[in-house]
Amino acid sequence: MEKHNLLRRYIDISRAVRRRWIGPTNAGATYIDLFCGPGRARVRKTGEWIDGSCVAAWKKSVEGGAPFSTVFIADADNEKLEHAAERLRRLKAPVVPVHGKAVDTVKQIAARLHPNGLHFAFIDPFNLGAFDFEVMRTLSRLRRIDMMVHVSKMDLQRNLGFNVAMQQSAFETFAPGWRASVNLKQSQPNIRRDVFEYWRNLVANLGIDASADMRLITGDRSQPLYWLLLVAKHDLAHRFWASATETAQGSLF
Repeated sequence: MEKHNLLRRYIDISRAVRRRWIGPTNAGATYIDLFCGPGRARVRKTGEWIDGSCVAAWKKSVEGGAPFSTVFIADADNEKLEHAAERLRRLKAPVVPVHGKAVDTVKQIAARLHPNGLHFAFIDPFNLGAFDFEVMRTLSRLRRIDMMVHVSKMDLQRNLGFNVAMQQSAFETFAPGWRASVNLKQSQPNIRRDVFEYWRNLVANLGIDASADMRLITGDRSQPLYWLLLVAKHDLAHRFWASATETAQGSLF
């Protein structure tokens, strides 16, 4: 899957920096996956089974000679979480599983992190409603944090009407306060654009930046599914991401 390829590329490109935080006298370099799933995924088109994000990330860090000090994984489905944890244990990963919704597990994980450590989070929610902004708020308090983030373009398109009509609350979870800042009388593409830009501004107000380099992930029939982007505090992380994506993918809409 393309998102896993991008995840592996970023982890590989950042390996030299990560290595400086690894070792018994250092603060550590952690990997955080709040929607880990079972640790493997099936490619719908071919039926092939591939590594899930947390397994792919751990393998790549080992391959690059800079394995993560701790791998924190979380999921609301305890059975899937245990499958992922077992797959990582077989690979001798220092895995710490945490069961629950991302908005809760992120706080438990953040409380266990070394304040001077180097942290990387992969945030891959199944829809906007699962992507509570409190996740961004909690992680932004860390001194050194990079986040590879999945934003569902399909949700922004398909469920716009329901959220405008207040029949759904996913947009409020994703971008709290959006309704007061977005002109709901304009065209739907403009509303979607403004919701996303409002979210970017919320992120910026936390002291972290959402990269302008975004990769659009499409489905089997080339339908747009979601965007991947990097959210980080430091310019070096954004340069790593630009290298991983090679070229910017244009505007979100």
